[in-house]
Amino acid sequence: MFELRMSLQSLMVAPVLVLVILSPCPGIAAPPGEPDDEAFDMENYDLNNETEWENLDINIYGDSYDYEDLDQEIEVGTVAPDTPPPAIQPIAQQYEEEVTLPTLAPAPVSLDFKGPGLFGPETGLGMPICLLCVCIGGSVYCDDMGLDQIPPLPKDTTHFYGRFNKIRHVKKTDFINLNKLQSIDLTGNQISGMDEDVFRSLTQLQELSLADNNMQFLPELPITMKRIDLRNNKLISRGVHSEGFKDMSQLEFLYLSSNNLDYIPTPLPLSLRALHLQNNNIQSLHEDTFCNLHDRNFIRRNLEDIRLDGNPLNINLFAKAYVCLPRLPVGSH
Repeated sequence: MFELRMSLQSLMVAPVLVLVILSPCPGIAAPPGEPDDEAFDMENYDLNNETEWENLDINIYGDSYDYEDLDQEIEVGTVAPDTPPPAIQPIAQQYEEEVTLPTLAPAPVSLDFKGPGLFGPETGLGMPICLLCVCIGGSVYCDDMGLDQIPPLPKDTTHFYGRFNKIRHVKKTDFINLNKLQSIDLTGNQISGMDEDVFRSLTQLQELSLADNNMQFLPELPITMKRIDLRNNKLISRGVHSEGFKDMSQLEFLYLSSNNLDYIPTPLPLSLRALHLQNNNIQSLHEDTFCNLHDRNFIRRNLEDIRLDGNPLNINLFAKAYVCLPRLPVGSH
């Protein structure tokens, strides 16, 4: 309807524009019915005269047209159909009707703090060990935690690291039932004593590090040992078991430097590769310390790293003690 009205108004305004444009042109014939040409003399025609404007009978807006009548005469048909289309169900509803998913019950999670659960046994601090320390696989890391005792460890522990704490004594119950334990590292504590049978039940133990402690006496060790590190302690010769290393057929590294040993703990296993005894109180060597007096052809092929420097010992005086070695010991001459 709005478009129709605009068209009609355009038609009514058009004559005015034509009149204004064409009337100044010379040589235009006067409209029929006019008395003479003087009526259209543009020089004498004064549009500023108000009387002339009043007498100008031009109905711009067309009073003879009734727009309401046009509204009644012109009817626009409805595009929409008579009956509405059926309602479309939401997509979610359609799938809900077609597919029904089974309900899955959540899997139970064990949070047994006091047993061999997810976070290991509970410590004396009221916290599971694997929340207090770091557990990665079978390794438990409790370094620099301010501990004054060995915490309860999970039964599947294979490697335990308790370095740089304040532990003074290690009890036989600290490693009980840990049949998979292979490595213990207690470097940098204040350990001055251990129960004699503290390691007896550890049938898989291969590495033991007690460096930088205050140990004077060494407890019995399993024969499965491969590496023993007792540097920077206060070990004395009578604090080491007689023939304590003899049956360790897999022992390769024995570090006993910076202690108070008077002699080398013999006999040494043939598997030994490195023996560090520097900075002790060793004053003499025996011919059978490294070699076999009953077999002059015996050669200790594996032992290539012997440190005896820092002892009150002149190694030149004990030449017969080295005849079976692939290399001479390091020490003062």
